[in-house]
Amino acid sequence: MELTIQGTKIFANTGGQAFDAAKPVIILVHGAGMSHAVWGQQTRFLAHHGFSVLAIDLPGHGRSEGEAIASIEGLGDFIAELIQESGAEKAVICGHSMGALACLQTASSHGDKVAGLILCGMAASMPVHPDLLAAAEANDIRAAKLVASWGHGGPAHKGGNIAHGVWMIGAAIRLIDQSKPGVLFADMAACNAYQGAIAAAGQVSCPVLMIQGTLDKMAPPKAAQPLLEAFEHCDRAIIEGSGHMMMAEAPDATREAIFDFVGEMSQQG
Repeated sequence: MELTIQGTKIFANTGGQAFDAAKPVIILVHGAGMSHAVWGQQTRFLAHHGFSVLAIDLPGHGRSEGEAIASIEGLGDFIAELIQESGAEKAVICGHSMGALACLQTASSHGDKVAGLILCGMAASMPVHPDLLAAAEANDIRAAKLVASWGHGGPAHKGGNIAHGVWMIGAAIRLIDQSKPGVLFADMAACNAYQGAIAAAGQVSCPVLMIQGTLDKMAPPKAAQPLLEAFEHCDRAIIEGSGHMMMAEAPDATREAIFDFVGEMSQQG
């Protein structure tokens, strides 16, 4: 499915089902240098179990046109525009890493469009090492390799993919390396510069779920504690043995956490 936002064509995977804005809507937002493909193990299930799903490629990423948005604030505004353009009155927004920061910003600044907020692999701040920023700015494949290596927990380095014969680390390197020149750097620079997470959390009024992996080296669970305290109320799902890329490392547990959260919201609503 394609949507046009500010004259730019944006791609969204609907999980094999026609998008229907009258159903409960879930928008899945990827992290730095990635695309909708990271949600492959969640999108189809949700789309076939009562939800309309948009797993999007942010501008400049994947199959979407345009340039990468250079700030988390800008990404937050973009997601709000996407919800409106989709025809949905409100949506549950679920983001990973940079996408989580963006979704938090959306829920804070455009709360009237957000029914629920799911944050995967996020901390109160997400600084990026200068050497990694430099490699990304130079479009050096070492940046992709570092992100893939640090982004997966130890077990994922030894196999463990539910898709037989697919190497998680190699797939992540390939996905990031396929991004357009400058995109990974723009994303990482945006994460590095953003200091508004705690203040934004204090402005969120919708239900919130935080999903974290015990082996996450990029956003360790303990680094999210200030955020948990800043939210009015926040549920938490801890996935044992998973690193930062829980959607691939622990796809079933991640899917179940999302599905249980939105299902409980539907019953309450």
